[in-house]
Amino acid sequence: MGAGCRIVKDFQRPDKALIEAFRGIAVANIDDCMHRMGAVSAAISPVGHKGQMLGTALTVRVAPGDNLMLHAAMDLIQPGDVVMIDAGGYTDRAIFGELMTRYCRSRGAVGIVCDGAIRDWDDLSVMEGIAVYARSATPNGPYKNGPGEVNVPVNIGGRIVNPGDIIVGDSDGVLIIPPSEAAALADAARHIVEYEAGIREEIIEKGTYIRPWVADTLKEINCEFK
Repeated sequence: MGAGCRIVKDFQRPDKALIEAFRGIAVANIDDCMHRMGAVSAAISPVGHKGQMLGTALTVRVAPGDNLMLHAAMDLIQPGDVVMIDAGGYTDRAIFGELMTRYCRSRGAVGIVCDGAIRDWDDLSVMEGIAVYARSATPNGPYKNGPGEVNVPVNIGGRIVNPGDIIVGDSDGVLIIPPSEAAALADAARHIVEYEAGIREEIIEKGTYIRPWVADTLKEINCEFK
């Protein structure tokens, strides 16, 4: 098996309960517990708005504008997987479109995140049952020559993704969560959800938003009032 052209057929997927711990939690709340630096590049955006994407990373690295290894990876998809495609940020040739997405969905994939281009944007934006994120769209189709790798560490929008990582996405963006950090992170994120619910209730019922830190910080930086 040579580096740069290899396929790892399977990997350790996290316990489903660990994944489900993030069900219904907004990406923004989780990211607040990741030093607000956990998201992939904002250039990788959702194709349509489909609610939460939550699953396990199956990783693919392709040569720029080439989808041979994605074709190989699709037959390895298990239910609940999110296909994470490192296309090197190349945006002038699509890696996949409607037909390949339909096949991924039929295999049980809940999402595809591509650090590169797609095509058939309109069809993908309304396709139910699978979320898609990409850097751009172009009608130019892919080559099918390789090389590439499947189920190895990849780089998606400036974040390292390992096969088996937990992937959470919504309309704000995508986060990568190592399973070893998941339990503590889910607990912290749920505390944020509860805290914000209290603030929301205060705003709705009383029209107040108590933030003493604002005055303290302004004083600390010697802000002048006129």
